[in-house]
Amino acid sequence: MHLPVKDGKLDRDKGKHQILYAIDHGVNYIDTAWTYHLGENELFLGSILADGYREKIKLATKLPSWIIKSREDMDRILNAQLERLRTDHIDYYLVHSLIGTLWSRLESLGVTDFLDRAKADGRIVNAGFSFHASIEDFKQILDAYPWTFCQIQYNFLDSKNQAGIEGLKYAASKGLGIIIMEPLRGGKLTRLIPPEIKDIWNEAPVKRTPAEWALRWVWNHSEVTVVLSGMNEESHIEENLKIAAEAYPNSLTEAELQLVDRVEQKYRKLMNTGCTGCRYCLTCPSGVDIPGCFEIYDNVYLSGDEEEGKLMYAAKPGGIIRGGVLGYASQCIQCGQCVEKCPQHLDIPALLKIIKEKFEGPDLEIWKDAAREKFRKDQKLKVI
Repeated sequence: MHLPVKDGKLDRDKGKHQILYAIDHGVNYIDTAWTYHLGENELFLGSILADGYREKIKLATKLPSWIIKSREDMDRILNAQLERLRTDHIDYYLVHSLIGTLWSRLESLGVTDFLDRAKADGRIVNAGFSFHASIEDFKQILDAYPWTFCQIQYNFLDSKNQAGIEGLKYAASKGLGIIIMEPLRGGKLTRLIPPEIKDIWNEAPVKRTPAEWALRWVWNHSEVTVVLSGMNEESHIEENLKIAAEAYPNSLTEAELQLVDRVEQKYRKLMNTGCTGCRYCLTCPSGVDIPGCFEIYDNVYLSGDEEEGKLMYAAKPGGIIRGGVLGYASQCIQCGQCVEKCPQHLDIPALLKIIKEKFEGPDLEIWKDAAREKFRKDQKLKVI
C-alpha cells in the first residue's frame, strides 16, 4: 500500500528493489489488495514475484467487499487477482474492510459459499477479513464463519478503539491468527512528535525511536501473529528489520510499559476532543460516527495535515469507505444520549458542531470526489 511513488505513479524500479531486499532479509508475508496504488499493486507484485520469489513468501490480498453486487462478482475478482499476481493460490485471502451491515449484505450474496468453494478448489488457503468498525460488529463477523485469521487496527492509541484489546483477546481465544495493521497509526506516531511526547520518550534509559517504541509495544502482545508496517524508504526497511529481530512477546519491562502508558495519556490530553475511542457513545440514533469524527479531528491536530483530515472525513463519515453509510457530524440532533453514556463526560454535541464547521464547508464535495478517486478507483477497473 505504501510503495515509493515517482511523478504520481508507482516507482517500479525502487519498489522492486525494496520488496526483494525485504524478502531476502527475512520478510515472509506480503500484503496487497485490489485497490492499492489504483489497482496497479497486484500486477506489479505478480511481475516481480514470478522470478522465484513467490515461493519464499506468504501472499495476502483482499476481496473489495464494497463493490460486490453478486455471487458471480466474487469468483470473477478472485480469478482476476490470481492472474494479476501470476499465482494459482492466495495464501491469505481477506474480505476487505468489513463493518456489520456490509458483512450482512455479503452473507446474503453468498460470500460464505464463495469462501468454502475457493478453499476447496485450492484458490485460497486461509480465509480472513480486515476490519475497521465496532467491537460488536467484530464479534458478530468473527462468530459468523470459521475464519483462520483476522486483520485489525491496533497500536497504543487504539487499544480501546475499533476491535481493540477486547477484539484482540477474543480472536486469540478462538484460535485465530491476528494480523495487525496501522501499528504506527499511518505514521502519525512517528511524524511531527509534540515536544511533550518527546520529553517522555527521552526519559527512557534505553533510547529508542518513536517507531521502535510503537512497534515493540504491538509485538509485546503474545496474541499478535504478524505486524504490517508500511515502508517506502530504505531506512524504514532497515529499522523495521532491526526491530523485528529483537522484539518478542513480553520483552518490554513493566517500567517501559508504564512509559508507553504515559505517552498515550499525554497524547489524549493533547488531543482536542479527549476521546479515548471507547465507543460507549454508540449507537447514535442519527447515525453519527462519533468516534470516527473525533479521531479525524484529533489527527489533524497531531499531524498538522489538514488536507489529509478533510480527505479522511469525506472518506469515512462521508461513506466512501463505509459502504455508503453516512456518519457526518452534521447529522447530530442534539438528543444528548451520547453525553449520558460517555465515561469521559465530554460535551459531544458541542464538539460535533465544531467538527461540522471545520470539515463540512463548501469544499466538502470536492474532497468527496478526491476520496472516491483514492479509495474507489477500483470500481472503474475492468473485472475479467
